[in-house]
Amino acid sequence: MENKNKEFKAPRRRRGGPGGHGGPPGMMPGEKPKNFRKSFGKLLAYIGRYRFAVIIVMIFAAASTVFQVLGPKIMGHATTELANGLMRKINGTGGIDFDKILQILLFTLALYVTSALFSFVQGWIMTGVTQKICYRMRREIAEKINRMPMKYFESRTYGEVLSRITNDVDTLGTGLNQSITQIITSVATLIGVLVMMLSISPLMTLIALIILPISALLMTLVIKISQKYFKTQQNYLGHINGQVEENFAGQMVIKAFSKEKDTIDTFNKTNDVLYDSAWKSQCLSGFMQPLMMFIGNLGYAGVAISGGFLAIKGTIGIGDIQAFIQYVKNFTQPIQQIAQVMNQVQSMTAASERVFEFLGEEEENQTLENPVKLENVKGAVSFNHVHFGYDEDQVVINDFSADVKPGQKIAIVGPTGAGKTTMVKLLMRFYDVTSGEISLDGHDIRDFNRHDLRDNFGMVLQDTWLYSGSIMENIRYGRLDATDEEVIEAAKAAHADHFIRTLPGGYDMVLNEDASNVSQGQKQLLTIARAILADNRVLILDEATSSVDTRTEELIQAAMDNLMEGRTSFIIAHRLSTIRNADLILVMNHGDIVEQGNHEELLKQGGFYADLYNSQFEEAS
Repeated sequence: MENKNKEFKAPRRRRGGPGGHGGPPGMMPGEKPKNFRKSFGKLLAYIGRYRFAVIIVMIFAAASTVFQVLGPKIMGHATTELANGLMRKINGTGGIDFDKILQILLFTLALYVTSALFSFVQGWIMTGVTQKICYRMRREIAEKINRMPMKYFESRTYGEVLSRITNDVDTLGTGLNQSITQIITSVATLIGVLVMMLSISPLMTLIALIILPISALLMTLVIKISQKYFKTQQNYLGHINGQVEENFAGQMVIKAFSKEKDTIDTFNKTNDVLYDSAWKSQCLSGFMQPLMMFIGNLGYAGVAISGGFLAIKGTIGIGDIQAFIQYVKNFTQPIQQIAQVMNQVQSMTAASERVFEFLGEEEENQTLENPVKLENVKGAVSFNHVHFGYDEDQVVINDFSADVKPGQKIAIVGPTGAGKTTMVKLLMRFYDVTSGEISLDGHDIRDFNRHDLRDNFGMVLQDTWLYSGSIMENIRYGRLDATDEEVIEAAKAAHADHFIRTLPGGYDMVLNEDASNVSQGQKQLLTIARAILADNRVLILDEATSSVDTRTEELIQAAMDNLMEGRTSFIIAHRLSTIRNADLILVMNHGDIVEQGNHEELLKQGGFYADLYNSQFEEAS
């Protein structure tokens, strides 16, 4: 059972998930960048073009805080005036001066309104700045993707690249929008409150400040104890998410192998750890708030007692005590906010670090000074002693040579790993040859701009790619300026027109995100129609019929015959029955051409191709 549990253990590919439930601000650590100073410097340089707007935001944020901090002391004058008026009334020497109190209240209201106005303006400006930065960053990432070499995408997952555009840019935008103004506001509040407290009473200020190191010590102690439980909670939330997702997607396999009990047992083990860590972390974080309130109340009591003595002596007014208690309450808040913002700044910097790493990745060499440009491509392709390896010490293609005449149909066959698809990648310049040369119409393909070179090639792959849009739009993707009539003619040539017209909406039917509302064979016919519409002189067909039934394969084969007519075609196929009419068959094994000729010639030789063909015939029989 132990081995079975290991087999179905939840994957650790996902981290995090929803977490931090109930924890106070600043409790959870921010994700740390590899090099904070360097990454933060890059971020500051990146937002340098908006420096004027950021300076305005900082000025307005500071001004808003100043007006906010002045409010309690001015309001205290009203309380003092009210108390003095009561005393005058009791002593019979006068009464309450309501006009003066009204003036003080109106002045206080003006302060708060001005503070709110400054805060609104700085928030509006900063939101605009951060959205412009995010917009620019997303645009640069999207443009960067189109300049990246194929090896980058083949060595990373979709989610990793997608996370740069979504999660990292969102984290960066949120952090910028909140952290800059929050830091200015918190620091200005801290300084302003301290100044106002000292202006009221240095003694009361000293008593109030004594509670800060006690609060910090207790908070540090609780965070240190709870930190390991928060980390475990976050870690196992990721485990739970991954396990649930995997079990949900793999229900057919789980049921087929009767592994329901094993998966439940594994889930319960993970859930037990999550429960234990979440319970302890939430308990400790819940203990933080009443503890801080208790210490804060002790500080209030000390301030109230000392303030009472000073008021009796006539050193300060009653309103000053009220204002001071308000300041004490506001003094600890910016400290917590600064701690929270520092976590946010770390996460923001870590996100920007990943984005800048992506933007700094190696790019394909897109342009040449004097590139070759062919007006009329004939389609003659030559491979001259081509050597290639994805790694320097691992050669995949070893001394490959072949001459292809315009209009010829060339089939490339061989066992898995022989190097067939690699030849296509070299032909399209997704990778460059290590040595040797590939030429198009007598010109080395490295003398073309990659974009110009690829304009001469059309591809139909085993993995069909269709996007969410109408069938008409998906076919027109091959040539965006094509008319509706040209799209329909291409569909007829691909034997796709009939099934399209039977669909609801016909050519206007919208394919969903993964095009699952049409069959695999229908998707393949649509990609062939797209390639016919593109009208490229050289075609590459990579396993285009490998995942369809025999009847659909016949339709696709007929469509491909129409597509290949008059064009140079490279066909990669495992089903050797589909390439018997090829002009030339290149048989590859271990990166070399071991045989070449047409179907009948290769069968007569009785060599490697004959063995492959006969083995498939025997399997079919």
